[in-house]
Amino acid sequence: MATGKNKPNAARNTVSARGKRAHRAVTILVGTRKGAWLYHADAARGDWRSDGPHFLGHIINHVVLDPRDGKTILAAAKTGHLGPTLFRSVDGGRSWKEAAQPPAFAPTARGQAGRVVDHTFWLTPVHSNQADVWYAGTSPQGLFRSQDGGVSWTPFSCINDDAQYRRWMGSAQDGTPDGPKLHSILIDPRDPDHLYFAMSGGGVHESVDGGRSFTPLLDGLDVVEGFDAAQPTFHDPHCVRLCPSNPDRLYQQNHCGIYRLDRPARQWHRIGQRMPKRTGDIGFPMVVHPRDADLAWVFPMDGTQVWPRTSPAGQPAVYATRNGGQTWQRYDSGLPQRQAWWTVKRQAMSADALEPVGLYFGTTSGELWMSADEGRTWRCIAQHLPEIYSVETGVLA
Repeated sequence: MATGKNKPNAARNTVSARGKRAHRAVTILVGTRKGAWLYHADAARGDWRSDGPHFLGHIINHVVLDPRDGKTILAAAKTGHLGPTLFRSVDGGRSWKEAAQPPAFAPTARGQAGRVVDHTFWLTPVHSNQADVWYAGTSPQGLFRSQDGGVSWTPFSCINDDAQYRRWMGSAQDGTPDGPKLHSILIDPRDPDHLYFAMSGGGVHESVDGGRSFTPLLDGLDVVEGFDAAQPTFHDPHCVRLCPSNPDRLYQQNHCGIYRLDRPARQWHRIGQRMPKRTGDIGFPMVVHPRDADLAWVFPMDGTQVWPRTSPAGQPAVYATRNGGQTWQRYDSGLPQRQAWWTVKRQAMSADALEPVGLYFGTTSGELWMSADEGRTWRCIAQHLPEIYSVETGVLA
C-alpha cells in the first residue's frame, strides 16, 4: 500500500522551510504518537528544514535510516485500520510502501491460544556486510528478522516460543504501561553472530552463535525490592547501548539505575550512584559518544514512589559522564528552568557523528531539542508536535 504525506504549514514551527532537499549532513528522524517527521540540516546544524508529517494520525514507535545505503528508512507503525505494520522508503522518505509481511508470531497448534503482535517497537539495521538485513523487536516480546530490506519479516531465533523465555516475558499485562517490549537489539560491529537484546521485563540477553541460543546477562543488576534478582522476569532494562568505539563496553539505563559492563566480564556495575542524590539515576534513554567510550549522556526523571516520570522538580537537564561514570555533570543551559513537567522516552534521545557531536531529544510534550556542543547548551528546534516516541539521526545519501 502506498502512502502519501500531508504537510500543513503549521508543522514547520521554528524550523526553516526554504529550498528543496539537497545533500545535508544530518537528518533527525522523529516518531510520535500521531505521525513522523524528518528534519534536515547542513554540518553547521543552525538551520533546520521540516519534512512532514508522514503517516499523520498513526502511532510511529521508531523511524530508522539505514546507514548502509543512506536511502532506506523503516517506520514501525500502529495504525487504526491496518493494525501493527511497517512502512518502507527507499528514496529518503519521499515515498513509502507498506511491508508485504510485517512481523507476526508463528501460528500455534489448533486449539491453543497464540500471541499477537500489538506493535513493532524497535528496529535495528544489522551488520555493514549484511546488506538488507534488519532486526525488529515487538510488544509483546518477540524477535524478528528481515533479509530483504524490511519488505518481509519472519520470527528469529528460539526465544519467541521457548517455554523458559515465555515465562521470563510474563503476561501481556506486565511491564510498561503500553505493553512489554523487546528492545535494544545490538550487533557487535566486529562479529554479526554476536548479538544482545533487552526485554522490559525480562532482562538483558546475549548470543554468540548468531541467535541460535541466548543467555541472560544480569549479574550485578538490582530489581525492585521484594523481588528475586536471580529471575530475569523481574529485571527491567530501559535502554542498553553498545559503545561504537569499544564494542566490549555496554551502558544501561535501568529501572533501578545506570550501569556499565566491560566484557568479557559478566558483572554490571552501577555507575549512577554518583549522580546528585536529589536527581537520582532513574530514567529511560542512554546515549554514548560515537568515538569516546568514556563519554555518555542520560536524561534523568523523577523516580519517587509514585513514579511521576517527569523532569525532577520540573527542571529538566541532561547529565554527562566523561570518565565512564566516575563523575557526572549537569547540562541545562537553554532548557526551561522551571515548570517543565515532561520527560524523554527510551528511544527519544540520540547523537550524530559530527565534531563536536550533536545531541537530540524529544519530549512527551512534543518539543524537539538539540545541542551542537555535546550537551553544554540547548535550543528548541520544533514545538507542538505530538508526544515524541523516538528520535534517531542519520546521513541521507
